Amino acid sequence: MAQSEQVPPRRLAATVDRRLQAAQRRPQAMRGGAAGSTQGPGWVGRGPRLDDPLGLRNPVRVPRLGLNPWYLALAVVLIAWPFLTGDFFTFQVGAYALVLGTLSLSLMFLAGYGGMVSLAQMTVAGMAGYMLSIFGESNMGLGLDWWLALPIGILVATAFATLVGLLSVRTEGIYTIMITLAIGTAFFYFARQNYEIFNGFNGFAQVAPPQLFGIDWRSPVAFYFLALGVAVLAFCAVLYVARSTFGLSMQAIRDNPRRMSALGFNVTAHRVAAYALAGLLAALAGILLVWFNGRISPGSVDVQRIINVLVIAVIGGLRHPIGPFLGAIVFVLLENFAIDLIDRERFNLVIGGAFLLIVFFSPDGLLGLWDRARELLSRPRDALQQRRAVRERDPVPRRYDQ
Repeated sequence: MAQSEQVPPRRLAATVDRRLQAAQRRPQAMRGGAAGSTQGPGWVGRGPRLDDPLGLRNPVRVPRLGLNPWYLALAVVLIAWPFLTGDFFTFQVGAYALVLGTLSLSLMFLAGYGGMVSLAQMTVAGMAGYMLSIFGESNMGLGLDWWLALPIGILVATAFATLVGLLSVRTEGIYTIMITLAIGTAFFYFARQNYEIFNGFNGFAQVAPPQLFGIDWRSPVAFYFLALGVAVLAFCAVLYVARSTFGLSMQAIRDNPRRMSALGFNVTAHRVAAYALAGLLAALAGILLVWFNGRISPGSVDVQRIINVLVIAVIGGLRHPIGPFLGAIVFVLLENFAIDLIDRERFNLVIGGAFLLIVFFSPDGLLGLWDRARELLSRPRDALQQRRAVRERDPVPRRYDQ
């Protein structure tokens, strides 16, 4: 190379430093996308992607199973909650949010780790509640003992969820949503019109949890801890499965099913198994839900409640198992206290508006907003640390033109 064409070492070093700093500031998601692409796999920006409005292709967190200080603080708050509040906040807010969070967790497992948005989770929960009411003790049930009726309800609901998976795993995107929504709508109309099995429009009443250890599990504090125990078990199960071989395979199938099929993985079997596991979680939530309400009817599984599960999961966030519980808290608080500001009939308008705002500004839900706020708060600290590092490395300013 000619002497006139050589770049001065100082200028070359400055150019390299600028490029390295630009690469560090560039979001990691941009590194996986094509240059100049605004809707590619690595697109980041304000608003949802046109091909992924719910952010299902965003990286899903695989949490560690170790002790987390935030989890310990949350555990203390959850245990102390019924002793710090009254029966209303314990039962109508706390317990109800835990039940809805467990139900939405089943959808988060399918959508976040499997990329499959199923609107049949409320239907699966309703199937478990109906089977418990039919075989167990209710105003028109068969009167079997709880230790027989409870497993029957869970098994039938899980089998029903597996059947839903068999029907919908060969579709993707909007077609999966429409198939599962059609199944939920069909179940709603069948339960309302069938009087021999589901008792038609009236449904079943006087459904109460069993009396065990001399405790009335329908009381606010007892039912709260029952819902808390089921929610913790479901949460830990999702964390464990997410880090297992099956969970990692599901995430790889979500990202590239053709490559996983070429590697010898049975994509259909993995997806059906995911539907079965999500159905088990939804069945547990359905049992708690029918005990919470004390009855079940076709109105418990109508289209509005089917959509509510999706709204709760999206508001909280589909990238972490804690997201559905955050969304459930927001949903329950709005449901109980928004009627003080607006008419009861306009509640769906408020929930729909919140859903649209979350999807547009933060496809990752409340978790995405929290990550963005933490990033903004950490920028001044990172800048200060960089300045300190520069001063320690070169405490005396130098003139580079000398």
